Amino acid sequence: MGTTDVTTDVKEFMNRELDAVQYAIDHLDPNVEEAIDVIEQCKGRIIFSGVGKTGHIGEKLAATFASLGTPSFFVHAVEAMHGDMGMITKNDVVILISNSGETKETLAPLPGIRRIGATVISISRSAESSLAKASDIALILPVTGEADDLGLAPSNSSTEALVLGDAIGLTLARRRGFTRDDFAGFHPGGALGRALLGGEVK
Repeated sequence: MGTTDVTTDVKEFMNRELDAVQYAIDHLDPNVEEAIDVIEQCKGRIIFSGVGKTGHIGEKLAATFASLGTPSFFVHAVEAMHGDMGMITKNDVVILISNSGETKETLAPLPGIRRIGATVISISRSAESSLAKASDIALILPVTGEADDLGLAPSNSSTEALVLGDAIGLTLARRRGFTRDDFAGFHPGGALGRALLGGEVK
C-alpha cells in the first residue's frame, strides 16, 4: 500500500473525529452553564475521575484546569475504592467521566463521594445512564459511534470529552480574567513561562 492510501486513511479518521466534535458542539448540553457556575464557586478542588481511556482524559483535564488557575487533580476510580477517597472533601467538585455511564469501576465510588458530601458532575453519552441519574449535574455528550471501522475503539467519545473539558476550563479562565502573568506563574519551568517572565527561550 502506497503513501497516498495511508494519508487518505489518516485524513478519513481525523475527519470522523472532527465530525463527532462538530456534532457535540451543535448539541451542547445546556447544563454546561450550571456546571461552570458550580465549578467557579467551588471552595475546594476540582477532582476528575474515571478508568481506561476516559481516565486518561480526566488526567489531562485535571492538568489543564490546574495550569489555568483552577486547583484540580485526578483520582483513579479504582484507587478511590482503596484509600484515595481520602483525597476528597465535602468542598470539592468531583467530575466523573464514563462514555457509557455504566462502567462499574466509575460508579463504585459514588456512595462514598455522597457520604463525604462533594458535588458530583458527570460526563456520559446518555441521560438515562446510571452515572447521569446519580449526578448533581449530568453533562450529556451525544456520542453516536466511534471513529474506527468497527465502531468500538474509544476515539470519538474520548475526543469529545477532551474538547468539552478543555472548553470548560478555558471558559473558567476567561471568566476569572486569567492573564499572561498568571500563566507565567503556573509555568515557570517551561519555555513559554520563561518567555513571559522575561527570560530567554533556548
